[in-house]
Amino acid sequence: MNNELEKQELLIGDDGVFPGNRLPALLYKGALDIPFLFPATHVSKLFAANGWSNSWDAGIFTYHHYHSVTHEVLGIYSGKARVQLGNDAGPVILLEKGDVLIIPAGVAHKNLDEENDVGVVGAYPDGKDYDMNYGKPGERPGTDKHIAAVPSPKTDPLTGEVIKQWKN
Repeated sequence: MNNELEKQELLIGDDGVFPGNRLPALLYKGALDIPFLFPATHVSKLFAANGWSNSWDAGIFTYHHYHSVTHEVLGIYSGKARVQLGNDAGPVILLEKGDVLIIPAGVAHKNLDEENDVGVVGAYPDGKDYDMNYGKPGERPGTDKHIAAVPSPKTDPLTGEVIKQWKN
């Protein structure tokens, strides 16, 4: 892990379709030292050591989606992609090898490039299961109730420390 972490906070609010969250998404640029061999395993083990598990290894979907029952972390181990947070007017960030993005429950995200242009390990605090929501009619207010009940994670998936920006 890079000791000189550059962290950006991105606050994505409710737009009437996607719930967003009062907690900011957290982007760490160049935070991961990615090994040549078994890069996904390396990222998955780092997250698990810091309390985030139930990991997967894939790309990022090319449509807006969000999770209402858990937060999510994305660790980029190869490639790059432009990812949009929130809705079609939301901020676009470049995720590239070594970056980590922590996404609060309710914050929609979408890959603006090809799904597999980027290699990603995703994980969830305490190994929580996740749901998939797409901003369709009828999802809310049920998803809003779920989001309100999601606790702040005990630790940051990258550092293992308390996420100060997310303290209740």
